[in-house]
Amino acid sequence: MRVVSPAPRDVWSEVLKSDPQVFVYQTPEGIDALCAGADLEDVSRFYELSDGRRLILPLCRRRGVPTWLSVERSPGVGSLVSDGPIGPSELRAVFADLAKRPVLRVVVRPTALAGEAWAAAVPDEVPRTPLRSHVLDLEGGFDAIWKDRFNSQARRAVRKAEKAELEVVRERGAVLLDEFYALYRFSIDRWARQSRYPRALARWRATRTNSLQELKARMATLGDRCRIWLARVEGESAAGIVVLQDTNAHYTLGAMDKDLAGPVRANFLLQKLAIEEACAEGCRYYSMGETGRSETLARFKSHFGAVAYEHHEYHVERLPITDAEHGLRRIAESVAGLRRGGRAS
Repeated sequence: MRVVSPAPRDVWSEVLKSDPQVFVYQTPEGIDALCAGADLEDVSRFYELSDGRRLILPLCRRRGVPTWLSVERSPGVGSLVSDGPIGPSELRAVFADLAKRPVLRVVVRPTALAGEAWAAAVPDEVPRTPLRSHVLDLEGGFDAIWKDRFNSQARRAVRKAEKAELEVVRERGAVLLDEFYALYRFSIDRWARQSRYPRALARWRATRTNSLQELKARMATLGDRCRIWLARVEGESAAGIVVLQDTNAHYTLGAMDKDLAGPVRANFLLQKLAIEEACAEGCRYYSMGETGRSETLARFKSHFGAVAYEHHEYHVERLPITDAEHGLRRIAESVAGLRRGGRAS
C-alpha cells in the first residue's frame, strides 16, 4: 500500500466523484476551511492499494506543536473517502499505518453511515468512544419525505410556522453569521441556567471549536457550501441553523430564543426548508449530527424521519489518554448531577 501525505489535491478531487456518501469536511475545501478557522495544517493521508483503488483519510493537526506531542484528528463528520468498496482488510491496513505515526494520538471519526462496517473491522485493542448520530435518507425527493418520513407532529409544526408572521432568510457564506452567533450565545446561556451549569464554563465548552473568528474564517472559505438560515419574529432573531452542503448536507449548528421560536415552531420550519433545498440540489443524505444521549434531541430529529446510528470515534494513541478522558467525564457528570440536586446516571 503506497502512502502519501498530505493527500494530493487532484487525486482527492477525483476520488470524491466516486463516493456518494461524502460530506463537506471530507473534501479538500472542507479541510482548508478548518485550517483557515484555526491554526491547523493539512496532514491528510492518501492510500493507493495494490489493485489500484484509492483512499483518502482527511486529517488536521495543530501547527507548531512538536511531532511527538501532536494530535492528528479527522473532521467531525468525516473519515475515509474511496473510489471503491472498503473492506475489513483495507481498514485494518489503514489502522496499521496510523499506529506507526510518530505522534501522540490520531483520532478518527467515521461518518455514521460507515459506523457498522468500521466497528466490525477495527482491531479490538484500538480505544474508542461511543457516539450516536441521526441521518435522514433523502431518496425519493422531498414530496415523499414530507408524506412518508416527516411524522404528523412535524407536519403540524411546519404548517403552524408557515401561518405565523415569520421572516425567514437564508444566505450563503458568513453573511448572517453575526446575527446567528448572538443567538447561539443566547442559547448557551439559557442552557447553562436550566442546567445550573457555570455560564463561563458553558460558553468555553461551546465556543472552544466554534469561536466567532473561527466560524467566520471557515464560512468565508466554504462560500456557497455554507448556508445560514434564520427565522425572525417581529424583527427579532428567533431561531437559526447552519447547514454545510455539497454532495450531501450536514446540519452542523443550531440556536434559538425559546420564548420567541417555541410558540411558532420556527425550528421545524427551518429544518423543513433546509431539507427541501438539499433534495432540490441532489443530495442523498441530510446528516443531523451527533445526538449523544439526549432523548429530547433524538425525538426532535426523529420527527423528520432521521434514523439513529450507533458508531464510534477511534483513538490510535501512545498513552492511555482515552481511559483518562472517560474517567474525567464520569467525574464531571457526577458533579453536575450533584449540582442539580439529582443523581448522575
